[in-house]
Amino acid sequence: MKISVSSLNKFLLFKLPSAFICGVRVKEIDENKCVVTVKHRWINQNPFNSMYFAVQAMAAELSTGALVMLEIQKTNKKISMLVANNKSNFTKKATGIITFVCTDGNKAKQAIQEAIATGEGQTFWMKSIGTNEKGEQVSEMDFEWSVRTKLS
Repeated sequence: MKISVSSLNKFLLFKLPSAFICGVRVKEIDENKCVVTVKHRWINQNPFNSMYFAVQAMAAELSTGALVMLEIQKTNKKISMLVANNKSNFTKKATGIITFVCTDGNKAKQAIQEAIATGEGQTFWMKSIGTNEKGEQVSEMDFEWSVRTKLS
């Protein structure tokens, strides 16, 4: 699969249907930045009339993981990726359209190059910031990714 906005959104439909049903969508991706949105709706709300934290986590994780997938694709090598850890901070109720932006593509690139060069697994943290339509931060999520080359 060639990594693009449309291919990632199709990937959601077939491989991560819960994220797709909740409205998570990739809006933009390049080698440094990925933008993912999700709209607060009945299907993804919590009892406090805001977006459930797990839905925010799905969107935030996708904004980081898509950048890892893009860098892996560029290498033409078999490399596994896995979330090893995550941290979250919620600062405001998430209502309306929430946009998650990750600008850590360079971290994925460096770790993947190091994994290829050394043959050893690498871990690295990537941050995604979620903001509402007013530009106010509603959450900040960090994901620790682990990458390693696979034996052929």
